[in-house]
Amino acid sequence: AYNIHVNGVLHCRVRYSQLLGLHEQLRKEYGANVVPAFPPKKIFTLTPAEVEQRREQLEKYMQAVRQDPTLGGSETFNSFLRKAQQETQQIPTEEVVLEVLLSNGQKVKVTILTSDQTEDVLEAVASKLDLPDDLVGYFSLFLVRETKDGAFSFVRKLQEFELPYVSVTSLHNSEFRIILRKSYWDSSYDDDVMEHRVGLNLLYAQTVSDIEHGWILVNKEQHRQLKSLQEKVSKKEFIRLAQTLKYYGYLKFDPCITDFPEKGCHVVVSAGNNELNFQVRLPSEQIKEGSFKVTRMRCWRVTSSVPMSNGPSGSSPGKSEVKLELAFEYLMSKDRLQWVTITSPQAIMLSICLQSMVDELMVKKSGGSIRKMFRRRVNGALRRSDSQQAVKSPPLLDSPDASREPMAKLSSKLTSVSLRGISHSTSANDVGANDFHGNYAFEGIGDEDL
Repeated sequence: AYNIHVNGVLHCRVRYSQLLGLHEQLRKEYGANVVPAFPPKKIFTLTPAEVEQRREQLEKYMQAVRQDPTLGGSETFNSFLRKAQQETQQIPTEEVVLEVLLSNGQKVKVTILTSDQTEDVLEAVASKLDLPDDLVGYFSLFLVRETKDGAFSFVRKLQEFELPYVSVTSLHNSEFRIILRKSYWDSSYDDDVMEHRVGLNLLYAQTVSDIEHGWILVNKEQHRQLKSLQEKVSKKEFIRLAQTLKYYGYLKFDPCITDFPEKGCHVVVSAGNNELNFQVRLPSEQIKEGSFKVTRMRCWRVTSSVPMSNGPSGSSPGKSEVKLELAFEYLMSKDRLQWVTITSPQAIMLSICLQSMVDELMVKKSGGSIRKMFRRRVNGALRRSDSQQAVKSPPLLDSPDASREPMAKLSSKLTSVSLRGISHSTSANDVGANDFHGNYAFEGIGDEDL
């Protein structure tokens, strides 16, 4: 059997024969020329070296399928992983109550099935809050870890190949919670969300929370204006003012290491506004800030090396030993491309932030909208709850805390699918040097635009 991990946490355990069955089903549906090659069957018992070789081949196969937009987004692939997750964690299908947090700490309890996928749970939460169907696509469910001081750090965005109830309960740790937040980058989409009372309340609660956590930068005068708008319950004006503040709509990551402008620099990376923002501490202790626009990244890749742990599969899920790097090739000036590397446990989350920014840019370019980006499921009736729940207003903002650490932590790893053999792994990298994410939004920009 092979362990499939999502961000270093066991997702499911599958046999070669099950993966072969998945492969044959994908070939039948999409054709042999679309589906990557599958590691061949062997007549004789595999030697330990062959077992490891097969594990590496299967890992590359699964990553290739996941990265293909058609195959990775297919119901065949995602339902295979959901079913395997439920079987591995041995959670029977039954009705349960799942608690989902809002940004203001409010709890929304929804009655779902343990076998309900992410989209089902998102729709159940939206229904409970009375959020209209055409706004559901602007929000996502995130797995977070609550810290002692009541804040939370992001683990990942819940994906279509998992069952949220199973994902959160299989961690066996009450610090892990599911939270509802907006899931788009362009703040002009706020206008769509604010058209509806519930959307406005959700966005307002999230904005207040992000300011309180220090994720959005506020000076004393801006804080006074915000507090005044809060006291008048001018939610739209509050959000409009917040939109003008630094790091509005950004995700902030844990401090990590970069090789830019020189090797071994400590950096705090934030993702938002179609860029990665770097606050770099140089060896001279000088802090420098700069941004890398997503439209100038030619491509990027995530590489990882994973020491095998002998501990139980569920032990300390937040402390993954995976060493991850995100590297992107950037157009520094006309005709000059340079690789920039970030070494961070959150490299996968960073990669998915980049991908979702590019996706959003491409949708906008083609005249589409987020409403269309949200694929509604055709089959499977959703059990609509009759009792609606109102979104409560958050308490008034506290005065800025001078002692607060300015670099707020928002540790957020999203998603990669990888296989780990039960046997010891000797491979250094999961992803080969050629496994790049090409950037369709890349623009050739000359010196005059720098």
